[in-house]
Amino acid sequence: MMAAAALRPHKASPARVPTRCVAALCAACFILGVCVVNRYWAVPEHPGCPDKAGSDRSRAALDQVSQTREVVMALDKTISDIEMRLAAARAAQAMSQGMSPGDSESDQGTARHRMSFVMGVFTTFANRKRRDSIRQTWMPQGDQLRILEEKGVVIRFVIGRSANPNPDNEVDRAIDAEDKEYNDILRIDHVEGYGGLPMKIQMFLSTALTMWDADFYVKADDNVYVNIGITRSLLARHRAKPRVYIGCMKSGPVIAKNDSKYYEPDHWKFGTEGNNYFRHATRQLYAVTRDLATYISANRHILHKYSNEDVSFGSWLIGLEVEHVDERSLCCGTPPDCEWKAQAGNPCAASFDWNCTGICNPVERMTEVHRRCWEGIGAEGHTQF
Repeated sequence: MMAAAALRPHKASPARVPTRCVAALCAACFILGVCVVNRYWAVPEHPGCPDKAGSDRSRAALDQVSQTREVVMALDKTISDIEMRLAAARAAQAMSQGMSPGDSESDQGTARHRMSFVMGVFTTFANRKRRDSIRQTWMPQGDQLRILEEKGVVIRFVIGRSANPNPDNEVDRAIDAEDKEYNDILRIDHVEGYGGLPMKIQMFLSTALTMWDADFYVKADDNVYVNIGITRSLLARHRAKPRVYIGCMKSGPVIAKNDSKYYEPDHWKFGTEGNNYFRHATRQLYAVTRDLATYISANRHILHKYSNEDVSFGSWLIGLEVEHVDERSLCCGTPPDCEWKAQAGNPCAASFDWNCTGICNPVERMTEVHRRCWEGIGAEGHTQF
């Protein structure tokens, strides 16, 4: 029996195809398929061509490619929508769990109530005196700032970082010390001067969204006088609307001469010489709703930045379903203009000089503007927080 078993031939195991060969075969099949499709794509359809079968195959291939493109476009639109919703969800989660720079670690995870608006006052390293003039006039400090936040209004000076931040950098150390003293500075991940103001406004919105849940996000310059209560009142009128862009709307000429301060390198995109920009809010002060702030934050890497901040901001919204609100109380003149309008029953939310694109000599004149334009106690409750 053992001898018979020994003489019985062994059944050979089936040969196995190496993994590399399988991968190479798949790749070859894919390339062959592409070549065949390209061949059908390139076949022209000549009149009177007798090869009807070839023409039908070419037409079928074109139809299939067209259907594939439609599917890809639909998928891309769906992905963009999901990314927007994801960005909003992340922002909401961070708002409910995140902390502002002045909060202690013991408060981590405390849910925050919905704010009326968050205002970022854009400033630079060199403008310490401007910040102090604002602190002494229209921007509350200390306990008043905390009470203001409890009432739904957050105000912060917005500043980035130096190109070479380090513990020995005198500029960054000075800002850190100032923030420790006043607790009213919002540092963002942006190199001051790099990429200009369009990039800075994007980083402000991205940072503010992760820290505060608000109806509106407001940008202001540090040489503008602001009546906080009136600003809150006019924004509240549009709170129920999801996509609102509020400011003093304008449409100036596109500057094509490179020796001008407002030269636009992309002037050719606006047509022939002499054309105007689309309508957009002037840069001194404007506001957008949370939905629009979230859109800009989520798409900041692909939104084009023109040389001017206000033009850039307007371009990000021009193709959307957005209500543009031309609010002239956000661009009143300094005294006596703001005084006359207040006496006529139209108090101003913001005041500045057009010829200086802000208050001329703001450090010296901010106190005077505050004294003559402030709508404080007794002004129909506008600023009684």
